[in-house]
Amino acid sequence: MGTIRGRRERLRAETTAEIKKVALELMTSGGPDAITLRAIAREMGMTANAIYGYFATRDDLVTTLINDVYTALADTVDSAWEAAPAQDPAARIQAWARAFRGWALDHPEGFRLIYGDPVPGYRPPADGAAPDAARRVCTGITALAAAAWPHAEQRYADSDFTWSDFDPGLLDKVRPAFPDLPPAAVALALRIWSHLHGLVSLEIYGHLQTQTLSPDKLFVEELTQLIRNLGIAQQRGELRTES
Repeated sequence: MGTIRGRRERLRAETTAEIKKVALELMTSGGPDAITLRAIAREMGMTANAIYGYFATRDDLVTTLINDVYTALADTVDSAWEAAPAQDPAARIQAWARAFRGWALDHPEGFRLIYGDPVPGYRPPADGAAPDAARRVCTGITALAAAAWPHAEQRYADSDFTWSDFDPGLLDKVRPAFPDLPPAAVALALRIWSHLHGLVSLEIYGHLQTQTLSPDKLFVEELTQLIRNLGIAQQRGELRTES
């Protein structure tokens, strides 16, 4: 009985993985509208009723896809920046940024699923499709800002941000993890995020194709300027504070 049960569980896991793979492929070729259980069943040579044995609704499938993709992204960027020297905020920002862009270029359909094209009619769970992954990415970016803040603080001395300027959901994520950070530092985290995410989004959606033949060079220069504007730089493995 144990052998039979094990075989059934393995086959179910393999079929579930194939359903998710086909769903992402359909999104790549036909956009978010193409993710339907009937279309997936057709591609896999299954009946629509058989698909319902794995995912009760299309929304259940989309939630699972988003959670899987977002978790993979969080794992990738966390591993990258946490491996960089703790005393070198420039190296940590570079590691996070390069890992983020690399993952996005390798998984453009996943990037679009979590950051771009909404799936029509999809209703996520009350706490979001991937709350843990979203929290990890958010607190990771805030950690980058927190490490840079002692060097960048003087550059934002005239900042007038207050806690009321931020969404409560964001504050629920970052304030418990970084209780000593002021509002201006949280705003800095959002600036870092917008710099890195914005350029990657343009690249993933093809908006840079007619503008530059060297998107990699553009990204590296943007990253260099970001680090310079924070008042930090990496030099021979040592942290240098710029005046």
